[in-house]
Amino acid sequence: MSDSGTYIKTGCKEFDQLYPLVKSFLEQDVMDVVIDGRSIRGYHAPDTKSIWIRDYSDMLRGVKYFEQDLKSTVEHFADTQARNGRIFDYFTTSPEKLPCERENWTKYVRVPVEADVEFRFVKAAFLAWQATGDDPWIQTLLPSLEKALDYNLTHPWRFDEKTGLIKRPYTIDTWDFAYTAGRHDWLQFQIDDFTFWGIMHGDNSGYYEAFRIMERLHRYLGAVDSAQLWRKRAQRIRSNLNQVCWNGRFYTHFYKLNPVEIPGVEEKLQLSLSNPMDINRGVTDQEMAASIIQEYQRRGQESQAFAPWFSIDPPFPGGIFGDEKLKAGAYVNGGILPLVGGELAKAAFEHGFEEYGVEILKAYFELVASSGESYLWYFPDGTPASKETSTSPEALPTDGWGSSAMLYALLEGLAGIEDRHKMFEKSRISPRWFAAGVGKAEVRVEYTSSGATLGYDYFLYSDRLVLKMFAPQSHIQFHILLPKDVHVRSVTMAGQSLKCQICHIQQSRYCDFEATVRGEADIILQWE
Repeated sequence: MSDSGTYIKTGCKEFDQLYPLVKSFLEQDVMDVVIDGRSIRGYHAPDTKSIWIRDYSDMLRGVKYFEQDLKSTVEHFADTQARNGRIFDYFTTSPEKLPCERENWTKYVRVPVEADVEFRFVKAAFLAWQATGDDPWIQTLLPSLEKALDYNLTHPWRFDEKTGLIKRPYTIDTWDFAYTAGRHDWLQFQIDDFTFWGIMHGDNSGYYEAFRIMERLHRYLGAVDSAQLWRKRAQRIRSNLNQVCWNGRFYTHFYKLNPVEIPGVEEKLQLSLSNPMDINRGVTDQEMAASIIQEYQRRGQESQAFAPWFSIDPPFPGGIFGDEKLKAGAYVNGGILPLVGGELAKAAFEHGFEEYGVEILKAYFELVASSGESYLWYFPDGTPASKETSTSPEALPTDGWGSSAMLYALLEGLAGIEDRHKMFEKSRISPRWFAAGVGKAEVRVEYTSSGATLGYDYFLYSDRLVLKMFAPQSHIQFHILLPKDVHVRSVTMAGQSLKCQICHIQQSRYCDFEATVRGEADIILQWE
């Protein structure tokens, strides 16, 4: 291995240059603060100088490859946890509402209508542990993680006993302001006597994933009974979610617990941004995942938008959430988010729509490469967000939230390197370069915080595929996308035959097998 770090080499700039480009966005989003004499290093979204757990937990999917300090932000959210388990949305030491706010005090905020904060805290902790491999650290953190999830399963603002699901006020998907039918004079972040309650699918898929994380951590740390408890909770919330919110094509945006009608809105048609995330969090089966992806494909063909990465489609009437800037096609009311595109691409790679995933990555690269700018959202005609059109005080061209989602799709979807435990000790390798027309690729990923690394060289020939694997030690599940109409005759590693089976996903065929790699190994799939 002549090079070090994370990289891709295929000869195609849209793949080779994407990691350095996304890394450059993320490096401009670093936020270092000192609180109570302790240094904390986090990353902020492009619309605020604050460290929000919601975007930080997703941005870690890109940050984890190059950042040394992955733990201090998670620790600070744990250190400031309320006695009932609640986690703050964000903290900052920077003035937020210039020029009226000038104080550089330390500020903590929890937006009451938010129901997704605690599952994002769990996900951030898990990603930090995966990259660092620090078992004592995650074991010390476990009580905080449990307390955070228990808060959402017990607090009357968070849990609906009748449906057995996490509830929230009527917001646009996962965003943080609620519909009030005109009872509030601006964006409503509070819960009051007029709150319209309901179930938002993305909250519940997030808690499903968090419960599965807790199951994995407890099982690994030897707490089998606790692992079983979290497994049952995960099964229950997935079952309830799919019974209540699945409408036969995708997840209904908001299942209402209070009767409320919004004039001019066909709510049964609204496709909201958490749908691709639901797939990636594991609550769908293959048929449901395919249905959601096909819904995006269909709307992409019918829409005039430059990409179908809708925050919500169709949008709400302009201004009804309390701010005239929230017109149709703006921000979370129908704007186009790379965050959605990245999640959609990852889902496409996993569920038999590999060429569609490639299309999304290429479209994103074309969108950002020439300008070197990436925005949190765009108008459907491609015009980027600006200070004038956003409800937030800033709209910087260094969006790490959406770009990290695109990188997630590239490295774990197209290149197909997934950490299935920690430090790549158990992994899945699923290279899908055939779908991109790439016959030769060199892929390496590394966690800088621990030095853990994994990689391969990929060579596709007419009669075989050769994978030259590089791994200190990893038990690997191989999931190899096959060219069309080939018949696999053998799979070998170091001349030894490996048992394999053919897996069909939509129209795609994969060859599945397992092997433990120590150092370097050549794996050859021979076909006719």
